[in-house]
Amino acid sequence: MSDYKVLKSRTRSDYPYVLEYRTRWSDNDMYQHMNNSIYNFLYDSVINTYLIEHCGLKPAASAQYGMVVHSHNDYFDSVSFPACAELALRVNHIGNSSVTYEIALFEKGIESVKSVGEFIQVFVDRETGRPNIKGMDSVVRKGLERIYIKTSSRL
Repeated sequence: MSDYKVLKSRTRSDYPYVLEYRTRWSDNDMYQHMNNSIYNFLYDSVINTYLIEHCGLKPAASAQYGMVVHSHNDYFDSVSFPACAELALRVNHIGNSSVTYEIALFEKGIESVKSVGEFIQVFVDRETGRPNIKGMDSVVRKGLERIYIKTSSRL
């Protein structure tokens, strides 16, 4: 099965963390569906919410922060205001200082996935902006391991 088909067949149960988001009128574009740029905004928000709530990240005070080095999204269907979106999060890979997230967007009450995105972050030292030779903070790593899903191949 191709990666696209695998992603399109995702269900909420494929993701250990879900965050609800109420769409706003301003999220829509002139075609009356959520603008593509909003998806990245939401993906970044669910990741940072998880990092703050479950990984001990304190954005203004942490010695390290996650810098996005890669992102992409596959769109399957649209969402528009006034829908309630459900952002589902999992980790597909954890490296020494990097993490690969997979984020799915569902519409509340609808089973099929609307989009699936990928963000890769590298945790860097606040002072240097470079990856720490010792890797990511152990508390962050432990929190990320809780939503890590081992896959046979990276998608």
